Amino acid sequence: MESLRIIDTWPVTTAAAAVVRADGTVLGTHGPAGHRFPLASVTKPLAAYAALVAYEEGAVELDEPAGPEGSTVRHLLAHTSGLAFDEHRVTAPPGNRRLYSNAGFEVLGDHIAKASGIPFAEYLRQAVLEPLGMTSTNLDGSPARDGVSTVDDLVRFAAEVQTPRLLDPRTVLEAQSVVHPGLKGVLPGYGHQSPNDWGLGFEIRDSKSPHWTGNTSSPATFGHFGQSGTFLWIDPVAGVACVALTDRAFGPWAAEAWTPFTDAVLAELS
Repeated sequence: MESLRIIDTWPVTTAAAAVVRADGTVLGTHGPAGHRFPLASVTKPLAAYAALVAYEEGAVELDEPAGPEGSTVRHLLAHTSGLAFDEHRVTAPPGNRRLYSNAGFEVLGDHIAKASGIPFAEYLRQAVLEPLGMTSTNLDGSPARDGVSTVDDLVRFAAEVQTPRLLDPRTVLEAQSVVHPGLKGVLPGYGHQSPNDWGLGFEIRDSKSPHWTGNTSSPATFGHFGQSGTFLWIDPVAGVACVALTDRAFGPWAAEAWTPFTDAVLAELS
């Protein structure tokens, strides 16, 4: 795909990108697809997928208590537990506001490790990475932000999310549907959003503006971006997913570059 070559104009040292269809067909890659990049918060969808495997295996229930008083696994996945951004400190009642929280995903990882008797990084490996052949991906630290992966591996994950084999498709549909509709909140890097819609570990585009996906992305688009200059989006209407990984921290350059890039990808596909 010619549109993927746009990453060559980005002010980064190293970048790689790919587009994959729901049937797993890779429509194009550009850049070093086997290069391992820190994912930052693109770790969260991987962690969420492992949590959903734990749910389907019966290790946890989505509505069982986890985290602060009144919070559940579902609250932690949807950033509505009330935990602060990077501190294990309660700043709101559960379900009251959309407070994006790394701490919430760390609590989630600890909860699943305790319930399963397996350290969360190992649970992630056994539940998601190994079955999908994601041999270059690992988690060494926080399930909120410490994953490392490649475009090649994330293409496998993006294909899985579009056509699930590890999970019941109904579970994945729930994960990409709004949890606690109507809640306001801050989308990191893009300011206050009303509503700030989120699913189970996946951010949902809906009508957010500004946003890191394209102006032509469907409202159903969901995914995640990371502060290490990374993103993964899935557009169910277009029937494709796109992964882009870089070695430069998110900043104004990314906010300026990512939207026209996504619009060019979608335009080429149409």
